[in-house]
Order: sequence, then structure tokens, then C-alpha cells
Amino acid sequence: MKRIRIFHITSIIFLLHASIYAQHNIVINGVLDAKNKVISIQQEITFVNTSKDTMQEVFLHDWANSFVSKTTPLGERFSEDFLKRFYFAKDYERGATAIESIKNKSGQTLNFERYNETPDILRLNINKSLFPGDSTTFNIEYKVKVPSEKFTRYGYHKNGNFSLKYWYIVPAVYDTKWQVYSHKHLDDLYAPLSDYKISLTIPSTYEITSEFDQKESLNTNDQTKTIQLLGNNRNEVNLYLEKNSSFYDFRMNGVKLISNIEDNDLMPEMKSVATKRIIKFLKDRLGPYPFDKILVSENDYKNNPVYGLNQLPDILRPFPDGFQYEIKQLKSITESYLEKTLIINPRYDAWIKDAIHIYIMMTYTEQYYPDMKIIGNLSKIIGLRWFHAADLDFNDQYFLGYKNMARLFLDQPLTEPQDKLVKFNKNIANAYKAGIGFKYLEDYLEDDNILADAVREYYINNTLKITNSKEFEKILNKLTPKNIDWFFEDYIPTNEKLDFKIKSVKKRKDSLEVIIKNKRNNVMPVSLAGLRNGQLVSKTWVTDIVGKKKVKIANEDIDKLVIDYDQNIPEVNRRNNHRNIKGLLNKPIQFRFLQDVEDPTRSQIFYIPEFEFNVYDGLTIGSKFYNKTFIRRDFDYRITPSYGFLSKKLIGSAFFQYRDQIADYDLYQIKYAFSGSMFSYAPDLLFRRFSPSVDFYWRPQDLRSNERQRLSIRSVNVFRERDDNNPVETPDYSVFNVRYRYSDFNLLDFTSYVFDYQIAKNFSKLSTTINYRKVFLNNRQLNLRLFAGAFIYNDTEKDGDFFSFALDRPTDYLFDFSYLGRSEETGLVSQQIIIAEGGFKSQLDYPFANQWITTLNANTNIWKWIYAYGDAGFVKNKGISPKFVYDAGVRVSLVADYFELFFPVVSNNGFEINQPNYNEKIRFIITLSPQTLIGLFTREWY
Repeated sequence: MKRIRIFHITSIIFLLHASIYAQHNIVINGVLDAKNKVISIQQEITFVNTSKDTMQEVFLHDWANSFVSKTTPLGERFSEDFLKRFYFAKDYERGATAIESIKNKSGQTLNFERYNETPDILRLNINKSLFPGDSTTFNIEYKVKVPSEKFTRYGYHKNGNFSLKYWYIVPAVYDTKWQVYSHKHLDDLYAPLSDYKISLTIPSTYEITSEFDQKESLNTNDQTKTIQLLGNNRNEVNLYLEKNSSFYDFRMNGVKLISNIEDNDLMPEMKSVATKRIIKFLKDRLGPYPFDKILVSENDYKNNPVYGLNQLPDILRPFPDGFQYEIKQLKSITESYLEKTLIINPRYDAWIKDAIHIYIMMTYTEQYYPDMKIIGNLSKIIGLRWFHAADLDFNDQYFLGYKNMARLFLDQPLTEPQDKLVKFNKNIANAYKAGIGFKYLEDYLEDDNILADAVREYYINNTLKITNSKEFEKILNKLTPKNIDWFFEDYIPTNEKLDFKIKSVKKRKDSLEVIIKNKRNNVMPVSLAGLRNGQLVSKTWVTDIVGKKKVKIANEDIDKLVIDYDQNIPEVNRRNNHRNIKGLLNKPIQFRFLQDVEDPTRSQIFYIPEFEFNVYDGLTIGSKFYNKTFIRRDFDYRITPSYGFLSKKLIGSAFFQYRDQIADYDLYQIKYAFSGSMFSYAPDLLFRRFSPSVDFYWRPQDLRSNERQRLSIRSVNVFRERDDNNPVETPDYSVFNVRYRYSDFNLLDFTSYVFDYQIAKNFSKLSTTINYRKVFLNNRQLNLRLFAGAFIYNDTEKDGDFFSFALDRPTDYLFDFSYLGRSEETGLVSQQIIIAEGGFKSQLDYPFANQWITTLNANTNIWKWIYAYGDAGFVKNKGISPKFVYDAGVRVSLVADYFELFFPVVSNNGFEINQPNYNEKIRFIITLSPQTLIGLFTREWY
């Protein structure tokens, strides 16, 4: 009781102190022109120098001007994330700020500039020295063109409503230096606390929803009304102007919740109960909220949702009534609770707020929904409940989200600036890593109260203050008797992964001697549990494991040892955490129908029916056996025996691959692989292909960059059945191939080049392919491709043009391409093309080159997805002078590089449209690989 009383007294004293102090004062008088989406603003800013330094200038954030052009940092960010909607938007859909004047209190015009020509940062010369404790007042007159909401979910809506965020000019934070940076759609404006007084004139048909106290007055013309908004100690002003308000409110525990997060199947009483419980939980776990209103919107939630299965459509909703609504409100309310009260630099120190946020959510779920599974009620359905995914708790999603990036070798330190994170890390993985890091730390401290008390004390001590993660570190160190340097030195600022292994176990008379191996370069601790008949007997924390460490534990008839029995440690590999003291098999083999989540206690083999088609084997039906789980593994394989109903033959393929991650950047990965396949290449003729390979991968230190390099070394060995009616001289052959590829794939600029060298018994050849794609500011797109290849020596005349360079349809003797019918010369499938080698679309009199070839392919858009293309080049065959070749036509790009049609117009053949059988001249590109198509949707995340 005494502890609780002291806690409440401390809270009241601090909140009283905070309420009488504000850093700055901002007065805004604005008029909304709803028709033209323009807000005319007269703004007065009183800026207080709370630092120890003397200032000559003041920096301001003008994030409304981030939308002014395609080339702003915001526009560039959209392009980096492959979001086309901003780049191809109409000019009237973008926003802008037009500053008319900035004057000091005496009416003197002040000079300002766009800092370093950055459109959304202002540097203002205040024409005097501003000493510590002094203040200065200046007035700004400007107009804000509100952008469309389709870019960030904030702006004007098609129905005439407005959601306003970052709509006014605000001072930057000064803490030994100016903290200024551009808007990059990260929701991370770092603004100081200010007292706001806003007067906004709007059409009388609108209502305003905000967290501020407000008063409404109708103007004399009855067409407009003026709303007065007052709020102290605020770091942002978000306004929602709607003709019919979508918001509802509940009063609870002294706080009024305003929300438009909906669940149409839930009664208002149930919503009220859920939100009251959330507010009470936050008050108990953090401390009292210092304001009387808290606003959460569907916009906020959609920008930072609870990713996962809880986003399924209502018809597939797997969770009990109310849970989905409650978890959405929990995510949004907790985020608002922290954002409005802890003034932390969100771009450079976001991890502490993320950690508290996810830790609170995990703790809430453990307390109120301890049995909730990650797939909800689906875990009870026969068939689905047999999957390991059905065994996972709801909170396991946070570990899986982080492990996904760690297994892809794309995880980044929690201290990495937010604008340097790949999108998946920014939106999901880094926050999850921070949250599960707190659970890891809580488990290590062996006292659930220590971390909870540290979080509460940190919040109370820093509410409505500029603070940082170092303050939390001090508090936690004060409360814990254990050494936690590893958490702040290894876990937080690095991307060092955790992977421990039980190396060996020796039985002694009354003890077990266990050697634990740390497979990574860190000193993070790990727990070792002893089990007897599935029950926990002992748990020991082992620290300072460098390489290997010997541990002795009491042998209390233990039959199994488990590293991280409670699964609170975010290891990237839990498959080596189990060791049976008795029995033969350490992990039993488990066959599973369909792909599943990785089960570290089983050796999983998955199987699934597989259907394919080609014109020689017809419909093929097989079963794929593989070990690939939903999250990538270092070693994976797939074996697919099949049966072709047309060829009536057993066919199939096998693939084995191991990835060796050797660094974070530069030469970062080596991949070893072996593949084999057997299919028909012509009627009643099989080919067998075997290929061992090794690939070296390079990438830059900046993981947001799409720049990649790859060196592939492989041997392709092909064995073809002989056709007595059409014999070939070289049915079997081996080709040694070295290929180097550089690529930098972006929405607006795409550059790649490939150097390829091949040597076989009867030939040696060298080629290069250069691709360049550019989207200009006027939305015109230009695509260029250059191919050049030459034989160093060629003794394959007896094989015809099988090994020659192709002008329009490669023979694909390496069997790299997915032809529907690789040997077809007539019919629909013969019209399939793959843009390789010559890249022509028309079939000309010189389709091959057995000496050298050079071609240039170009196309540019005419209208949206319709392009004009043209190809030109030279083909050189032995004993024949070089032949100039060309073609041109129309390209219809329904899905670029995946599903396209080519309509030839003119070529060496003449005006092709007027020629007979034109439909046979139309060519097409089609990609049937699901994995390739999925890449279209995942590229913005990784």
C-alpha cells in the first residue's frame, strides 16, 4: 500500500509541474477553402530557447510541402518502395505550402530559406541573438494545398472529408543541435511540446473531431463557422473534418476515448467494456494519461496495424467476438498513449517506444487471453489443428515476424535510423524484436516485477518531457541485481543473431556435464532446462558463452535437456536446442501435408500435390517432398517425382541448396546448390539435366539499396534420348558456365548488365546483356536493352543452330527457361518468347548467328500500358556477310515482364499487318511461376 501511495503522489506532483510549463506557444488562424482544398493560415509562434546555447536562427518543419513534387525526399521514398501512386499522380492531387511572409513582432520581415534546398525544412534568421531562457515571436502567413489522402491516408478524401496531419508549420526540437529531417512517410515528426490556440473557419456543413477542447460559433453568413481549439503541452495537432462524423466516444477512468475504429458485429456495450479495460491496463502498467481525451483513428491503425491473420476478411474471421476489435484498439490506444506523452526522437531512438508498445501488447494478451492461438479458432478445426501453426500462441507472431528478417539476412540494429530501415523492418520486424527483447530480458531477470517497474518508473519520470532510451537504461540498471550490459551492448545496437546448441552431454554420478556452443559472435545469455517425463525439473541461466562453455547441472533423473524451454529467447534456429538423454532419435521424423511453421522438436518433411503442363508430357501430376517452412532456412530441398499423362512416363526434378551467410554486406552470402530434372523435350523423348553450382552474392551496406551483384559458376550436364527419325550429332553435352550479374532495380531507374562465358567440348562463347529503364518526370518511360555475343571458337555445324545465338527464340540448350513447348516451331506455344539473347519479336530469315550478333531493343510508352517497340541489329554467320535486321510494333504490357503481348507492324519481312496469318505473328510473354509473381507484391517490403 505504501508503494502504491508514493506512486500516486509522485504522479500528481509531476503532472502538476508539467501542466504549468510549456515550451512554446502557437496561435493559428486558418480558413479552409473546401472546394479548392486550400487552408489559408496566419500563424504566430512564440519560440522559447530552453537550451544552454545562444541562437541566431530557428529551424521549422514544413512537412505539408513534402508533397510539392515528385523529387522531394517523400516522393523519392515512395519510389524506393515501388509505390507508383505518388509519382503518377495528377498535379492537383499533390500538396504544397506557399509562404507569403514571415515577420517578427514589430512587423520586420525575416529572411528564411529552404534548408539545403530541402522543401520541407525552413531555416529562419531571427535577426537577433536569442539567449538561454529568452523567447522570440514571429508571424507566418501561408497557404497550404492539402494533398489527396491516397498517398498517406491523410489529406482530402473523395467524399469531401479531410484528415489533417502535418498540415501546419511547427518548430523543430533543439537538444544540443537542431533535430531536423524530412517527411518520408514514417510518421516520425519530432516536434516540441507547445501550447496551441487554433481558430479554424470551415464550411458549416463540416464537423471537427480532435483531442483538443473546442468551441463552435456560427458566422453571420451561415455558410461557415469558426471552431476554437485549445490544447496545452501538445506535440501535434491532428484534425478530422467530416460532413457526417464517423467517430464515437466513451468516457472511462477520467479519460474520454474518441475513435472511429469499427467492428460492426460488436455491441456498443462490448466496445465500451473492452476500451475501459485497455485504459485501466495502461494506467496500471504505465501511469495516468495527462490529458482528458485520447483520439485514435482508423487511419492511424491502418498505417500501423496488427499484421497477421487478424487482418483476414470478416467472413474468415478466426477470432472470438470482440477480440479483433480489442486488439486493434489496444494497438492504437497504446501507440497514441506513448506518442503524445513521451517526447523521444522517433527517427533515431524509436526502439524504446517500440519495445514498451509491443511489451504492453504481449503482457495484455497474456493476462486476458492466455489461451489465444495465432490462428484463433482455426486451431480447433480438424485438419488445421494438426499443423504446428495451430500450436502457436498469439504472441508467437512477434518472434516469427523478427525471425523472418533474420533468416533472410535482412535484420537491422534497433538503433538504425528509421529512414535507413527496409520497409518490413520499419513496419514490423524491428518493433517486434524490441518487444520480444523485453520478454527475453524479463525471463533472464527471473523476476517479472523488475522490468514492469522499470517501464512504469520510466514513463512516470519522463511524461511530457524530452527523453531518450539512455534514461530507461539507467532506471533498469538501478532496479536489477544482474548484469544487463549484454542487452544494451549486443542486443539493441547490433544485428547479431542468437543461436545456441547443445554440443555434448556426459553423465556423471550425480550430475550432467553439458557443453553449450554459441554459434554466433556475442555474449548474450541462454537458459538450460532439464525435463523429466515432459515436466520441468530445473532451469539454469548460462552467461558469457564465447565459443563453447561447460555447464554442470544436477542429474535428477533428467531424460531431456532443452535450451530456452520457455521460448522467450529470439533465436534464429531452435532446431538444435533439444537433446534426449535417453532414446535413439533426438527428433522424430514427421510427415506433414502442406507447408507449415517450423517445429523445432521434429524433423519435418512436407508433401503436396503438384500439377504442371507442357505440350510433350501433357498434364503432369506429382508430389513434391520438401523441407521449406514459411520462414526460410539455410538448407532446403525439394524432390518432385511426377507422371506425364501424355508421355506416359515418370519424370520429375530434385533440388538441394545451402546458404552460407558470411557477412552483412559486400560479399555477404555463398550459395551451394545441386539440381537435377527429367522431362520431355520433344514427343516421346526425354532429357536429363544435372547441374552443380556455387553462387557468390554482394550487396551494399545500405540494405534499402536494391544494388546487387552475383557471380555464378556452374556445370550444366544434359543427356537427351536419341530420335532415330531425326538424329542429332550431339545428344549429350556438358557446358561450364560463368556468369556475372549486376543489377540496381528501382521504380524509376533500372540498370543491369550480365557477362556470360560458356565453354564446352565443341564451342566457347562470350556475351553481354545491358538493360536500362528510365521513367522521366513527364511519366514517359524508356526501356533499352543491348545484347552482344560472339563465339571464341565454334565447331558445332553438325548440330545446326542448336548452340547458336538466337535472334528471337533461344533454343535454351541449358534448359534455363520455362518454355511451354521448347521444340515447337508452329502453333500457339511456338509464339511464346522470352526476352533473351537477340530479343526480337518478329521471326526473320536469319533467326540464328553462329559467329556473332549485336542487337538493340527499345520501347517507350504511348498510353499507360501500351508501348511502341523497335529492335535493330546485325547477325553474322560463317561465310555470310553481316545482315542488318530490324522490327517494330506495339507492346501491350498487362503485367510488365510477366504477361505481355507483342503485335509486329514492320520488319525485314515488310509491313506485317497486311500479311496473311497475322495472328501467328503475335508473340507473348507469360510467367506461370507463383514465386515470381509474388515478387511483384513483396518487393516494396524487402
